[in-house]
Amino acid sequence: MSEMTASTQSAVRSDLRNVAIVAHVDHGKTTLVDAMLRQTGAFSTHAAVEERVMDSGDLEREKGITILAKNTTVFYSGPSAEGNTITINVIDTPGHADFGGEVERGLSMVDGVVLLVDASEGPLPQTRFVLRKALAAKLPVVLLVNKTDRPDARIDGVVAESMDLLLGLASDLADEVPDLDLDAVLNVPVVYASGKLGRASLEQPADGTAPDNEDLEPLFSTIMEHIPAPTYNPDGVLQAHVTNLDASPFLGRLALLRIYNGTLKKGQQVAWARHDGELKNVRISELLATKGLTRVAAESAGPGEIVAVAGIEDITIGETLTDSENPQPLPLITVDDPAISMTIGINTSPLAGRVKGAKVTARQVKDRLDKELIGNVSLKVLPTERPDSWEVQGRGELALAILVEQMRREGFELTVGKPQVVTRTIDGKIHEPMEHMTIDVPEEYLGSVTQLLAARKGRMVNMANHGTGWVRMEFIVPARGLIGFRTKFMTDTRGAGIAASISEGYEPWAGPIEYRTNGSMVADRSGVVTPFAMINLQERGSFFVEPTSEVYEGMIVGENSRADDMDVNITKEKKLTNMRAASSDTFENLTPPRLLTLEESLEFAREDECVEVTPEAIRIRKVILDANERLKANRSRAKA
Repeated sequence: MSEMTASTQSAVRSDLRNVAIVAHVDHGKTTLVDAMLRQTGAFSTHAAVEERVMDSGDLEREKGITILAKNTTVFYSGPSAEGNTITINVIDTPGHADFGGEVERGLSMVDGVVLLVDASEGPLPQTRFVLRKALAAKLPVVLLVNKTDRPDARIDGVVAESMDLLLGLASDLADEVPDLDLDAVLNVPVVYASGKLGRASLEQPADGTAPDNEDLEPLFSTIMEHIPAPTYNPDGVLQAHVTNLDASPFLGRLALLRIYNGTLKKGQQVAWARHDGELKNVRISELLATKGLTRVAAESAGPGEIVAVAGIEDITIGETLTDSENPQPLPLITVDDPAISMTIGINTSPLAGRVKGAKVTARQVKDRLDKELIGNVSLKVLPTERPDSWEVQGRGELALAILVEQMRREGFELTVGKPQVVTRTIDGKIHEPMEHMTIDVPEEYLGSVTQLLAARKGRMVNMANHGTGWVRMEFIVPARGLIGFRTKFMTDTRGAGIAASISEGYEPWAGPIEYRTNGSMVADRSGVVTPFAMINLQERGSFFVEPTSEVYEGMIVGENSRADDMDVNITKEKKLTNMRAASSDTFENLTPPRLLTLEESLEFAREDECVEVTPEAIRIRKVILDANERLKANRSRAKA
């Protein structure tokens, strides 16, 4: 908000609270929001309600993570409301660093945050990231220790670590935010809860036990007391900030707004301040307020409220709706720069266009990427030398893989290049993005994880052993060192390790990194995979294709057990003779192939390889399919 409006603010909307729930992945934000909705009667008694009702996307439900920031409204009329009904707007934000753009937008809509920390895992890198953003925006914080009923809970330690983190961040930010209120940071209220059971208490329970109180009333009363009500200038002109976008099949594009000053009415003529500085008069054709999880039509909305409006086709995030006679736009939302890029283009493989109804043209792919840019603030799309492929930059590998997976489900056929890092030149030297990585592993895997990260140019900055048989290590590692890291890490720790990372700025280029020690098995001709050929080849490595699947020259059919690539004939058939064989062909000893997911395929691909993505299949292939052409290209690269 501009300084001028902030200094003249006087009136308060005491019937409103806007709060964001922020935490690391899997610490239970969405489950807690479920319990808040249930206990305030947002669902009718007969409504069939799914678990994690806020995770509405198919991919969110499958992966069990929140990808898009969403808002819901809770109507609270408990003891702390003193006979009134208070509207609490709750923003459920993602906990994954790759979707940080969503978190920044979520924080721009609220007046305070509930920081949720797991009673066993404690604060993790993403907790640090969202907390830093909240403190920089001078938002008050409520600490909620969730999952106190976990058998391995260590509540005292987690509260101490969270307070240390708050202090550390406050001292870091002292230079950037000179008027930070340190007393408020130190006196953060603590609530103990179990979101799954829908219970909260201000009294600390014993480790591994549920809070003594039966409902979430202590959480609601803490929000009422510590999260300030929205303030506004009663004489101010209309100022409403677009913080999110949605679409309705009947109304078209919806813009979600936080109203700072003034009143917004249905049918009103307002000025739309675009990001290029242009002002345009538009009419609000429909105004929608949130009630529980549904949107209901409203006639008008006042300051502090979060509403959706329809009728403005090209509106995007960060723009302002303001008074048409006296326009006063708000500043645009800024988002951290992208760190990872990959090339996305049309499918150029010999099997392109086989899927009925698939979208295969360059124009369709470009239109879809442009559409994604509208709602995804942390994404950039740049042209490449080829007219049918584009460079897409984002926060992390997962965010880009999610985009490709969504496009695949919508019926697109694509060629996706290996993820690369976005470098910068500072003082004539190339700098690359670094990540602060926190890893929790059982003690016996300490050596293998240290070795894995050392090979990827990571340096350890901290190590702690809580005496529980688990070790926590912190590394600073180049972002490109984490491409393909997760699969190897999961194998090395037998699936027991937990790893999370957060952006740590830029450092000089760290030198070459060896990603994959094994070469690829490459099909040398087109045809159908035969079990006979697979049995003969299986001692040479592991396969990614099944018998009877179709292959083409240059397609990668498996991983070689040695370091170099190997061209193989995987379509070879058995010669038929009249002689009887002593042993009949048995396929029982054929090792089952590894069927890679999209993320695993992107991790596996080398620089000279790419991933073919169609609605029905994901294949890895060489960029240059012809073996002779590939040989020439490799020789010229070696000379260079």
